[in-house]
Amino acid sequence: MAEATKSFRAVHRWARIAPRKARLVTELVRGLPVDDALAILDQHPKRAAALLRKVMRSAMANASQDLEVDLKSLVVEEARVDMGPLLGGRPRWRPRSQGRAVPIRKRTSHLIIALAESAERRKRRGGEPAAAAAPAGGTEAAEGAAE
Repeated sequence: MAEATKSFRAVHRWARIAPRKARLVTELVRGLPVDDALAILDQHPKRAAALLRKVMRSAMANASQDLEVDLKSLVVEEARVDMGPLLGGRPRWRPRSQGRAVPIRKRTSHLIIALAESAERRKRRGGEPAAAAAPAGGTEAAEGAAE
């Protein structure tokens, strides 16, 4: 039975940024090693990059509490932006055609980052059985040799 992978999460709820804008930056870092992801977020000009960088550093701080985890071997396992509630209060109105008025929608987001150890690190520790490990050449090379 394979050892369950440890995942370290951090969440920023009710971030005052539209989910559509935050998802553009989130897609850049999904699946990358933490060092590469932080380098991208440090240099990216969008406002969502600063928010995601703070969440990622919080997840790294959560991971640093576990003494068995090597922070250099962490990868971004999950990077997700969910839609939060619309800020209401007393809405302001935007004029529209034919005398109509629509409320201004102030969107919020929930930013979720989960980090996990890379597969190579788990194999070196003995976390995965040998049958689950794929050959270095890929699956195509293994299928061609079997035929």
